[in-house]
Amino acid sequence: MQAQFEWRLRPKRMTARVDGRSPVTAVSIWQVLSGLTAAFLMWMSYRVLVRPTFPILLGEWITLVEVSGGFTLVLIWTAVWWQQHRQVPYTVSRIDPDQLYALSPREFEQYVARLFRHKGYRVKLRGRSGDQGVDLELTQRDGRRAVVQCKRYQRTIGPDVVRDLYGTMMHEGVAHAFLVTTADISEASRQWAAGKPITLIDGQALAQIVAALDENRQ
Repeated sequence: MQAQFEWRLRPKRMTARVDGRSPVTAVSIWQVLSGLTAAFLMWMSYRVLVRPTFPILLGEWITLVEVSGGFTLVLIWTAVWWQQHRQVPYTVSRIDPDQLYALSPREFEQYVARLFRHKGYRVKLRGRSGDQGVDLELTQRDGRRAVVQCKRYQRTIGPDVVRDLYGTMMHEGVAHAFLVTTADISEASRQWAAGKPITLIDGQALAQIVAALDENRQ
């Protein structure tokens, strides 16, 4: 039979924005931090290779700034990494299949990612060329991994898509695979997935999942 996935959650207080983190803010933080780190490493390379001489007091002050600057960068990198990977409760707005299809492919992937984060998964967005059809990579608390393929389609999903997803799951060496789509999923596809570690979520089921999450927040 088809693999099942329990979406129900116990009610809990949610404080995050519906759209999650602002992509612009996240990119800006990484850009600024990367720039500061690059500048610091360039300065330290200059100090090691050129070995400039400074007056004693100025040299001591520069050394102190270098040590404190390096320590600060390490702390900031650690904080940013933790912020990106910690389990954050996400709220998800109710949305119907037509609205889902109106999203861009990347927005749809981000929407689905918020659903899985809401369930407690650690989620990595992939969805780039060379990712073998993997849009999201999930990690459970026990370390088990799964992959998600997001299909913002209107046409019915056929068995070929499910077979490709199964091959991707085997190639990635993960425990489970999810197909999340705005479209219908054919009966032949569901029969092919029966008995395999694959969860198929069509547009109607996706809307029902979001509605259930909405009820849990009330």
